[in-house]
Amino acid sequence: MGLLSHFILGLVVAVLVAYFMSIKKNGGSSVVSDIKKEYDYIIVGGGSAGAVLASRLSEKDDVTILLLEAGGEETENPLYHVPAGCFVLQKTEADWGYYTEPQKFSHFGLKGNRSYWPRGKVLGGTSILNCMVYNRGSRYDYDNWASQGCTGWAYDDVLSYFLKSEDILIPTLKDSKFHNTGGYLGVSHARVTPFVDYYLKAAKELGFKIVDYNGEEFEGFGETQFTIRNGERSSTSKAFLRPVMHRQNLQVSSHSSVVKVIIEKQVAVGVEMVRGGRKYQIYASKEVILSAGAIGSPQILMLSGIGPKPHLDELGIPVIADLPVGENLQDHLMFGVTTGINITGSFTENAVSSWWTYVQYFLFGTGYLSSSFLEVVAHVQTERDKEFKSAPDIQLFFLSGVPNKDLIGLRDDVKNETRSKLPDEGLHGIVGLLHPKSRGTIRLRSRNPFDPPIIDPNYLAEEDDVKTFIRGFRVMEKYLATKTMQKIGVTLDLLNFKLCGGHEFLSDVFVECLIRHNAVTMYHPTSTYKMGSPKDPSTVVDPQLRVKGIGKLRVVDASVMPDVTSGNTNAPTIMIAEKAADMILER
Repeated sequence: MGLLSHFILGLVVAVLVAYFMSIKKNGGSSVVSDIKKEYDYIIVGGGSAGAVLASRLSEKDDVTILLLEAGGEETENPLYHVPAGCFVLQKTEADWGYYTEPQKFSHFGLKGNRSYWPRGKVLGGTSILNCMVYNRGSRYDYDNWASQGCTGWAYDDVLSYFLKSEDILIPTLKDSKFHNTGGYLGVSHARVTPFVDYYLKAAKELGFKIVDYNGEEFEGFGETQFTIRNGERSSTSKAFLRPVMHRQNLQVSSHSSVVKVIIEKQVAVGVEMVRGGRKYQIYASKEVILSAGAIGSPQILMLSGIGPKPHLDELGIPVIADLPVGENLQDHLMFGVTTGINITGSFTENAVSSWWTYVQYFLFGTGYLSSSFLEVVAHVQTERDKEFKSAPDIQLFFLSGVPNKDLIGLRDDVKNETRSKLPDEGLHGIVGLLHPKSRGTIRLRSRNPFDPPIIDPNYLAEEDDVKTFIRGFRVMEKYLATKTMQKIGVTLDLLNFKLCGGHEFLSDVFVECLIRHNAVTMYHPTSTYKMGSPKDPSTVVDPQLRVKGIGKLRVVDASVMPDVTSGNTNAPTIMIAEKAADMILER
């Protein structure tokens, strides 16, 4: 029985207790069954952005808000609150379960050359499924946004919105001017294995700084900060939305799929929604706000007649506004290095499924289940331009255990070879490409709103992306060769796959072969509604997040990023929602 099966079996013992604890903590269901005909604001999507936006807009008690979520409630499954549950929530009812189109330049080791893209379909969205890494990105990300015409989005403009959300639970950071206490979002360390000290010691050996990567210095190595509070996932539904769902001016409707924005005379006046097999038309007197994510928001907008004219014409959708919706798709790609070790302490089948692990977690909120095991993160600039300050181009993660490779959809021959090599005790180093030059697209598959869209990230189409990836791998190679890592038995031998056996082991062409076969998504799709100057033909929304040429329609989610940030995208998405709320309410 595999780690996944052991994990599920072990959790069954605690599910009933945890379920009733969850109901008690969260006050049961608060969604509405009766929807009114009109509200001031309609928010489409109750995920990482939508839940935050609904919470903040409802602070103004003289406006009414309807939040529509296609999935269910986050109280329906106790696993949604267990940090280690992130490894078993993909491909469940809380996941949209998208697949990319077959890739031409990558994914050669995956079935059909396709990548699985999990996205949250539940209140809290992907903040329910993700590994909870709290990472704001580099200050240069936001300064670069501002230089592209995103007025008001430089680092000094957005920092206050990161601080507004945060309740830092790490004692050594509570007095930092880059952190805040009292916000909705709990941020903590989640150290559950003995390997953090090894990781940081090895980094010092190579001359890297140990930093608070959400503080003054971004580049370097740091202990991972997680959106975890008291051993529970601090999702946006649990942190922002659930505490305010008693407000009389806020209504939340789950299992409610928006299929179209109703637009009259170039003004968004409402939405068309399906719930329980019945179609509804609901109107917004002030604004319709799309927060359905980098995949869902462009799909809805194109179905509504806003998108690239040639594509809409092809499907017979009347064009209301010819805008580059679904263009500029960006995602971080990652490549993993698994190694055995000669000491114990990593998460293993026996450790994760032991009775003591469950006692620790459900009684004390500690132990293996209270973390996602990504215990240290690094941001590295592999090709520094001394004349120009820029964000790091590579992210390194260190997972204190051997991951379940079944999730990524390897070809059977690759999976069988991988399984035969996997150690019981081990570590997994991850090399992530932070600023890909390759760009992809989201397109409609048909006029049927329930058909999944065509997702083509176009991974590794640009040769520079491969070169950067290889430079990042070389950093990982040097890191794993340090005395500290060698002392615990780390080796690169498990990378010697037959599929790349025609090349010299660990040569550049060998590494490129591995990357093109096995690199997969880091689950960070963004930028399909590019924000910027209204005069820029490549943009869809202005710096106030208003869709160009359409009144009373905004987009508030990760799709508005002109370029993906230098790290995990959940914290920046929350920041975008915080800032949008103030812009909408003119605070």
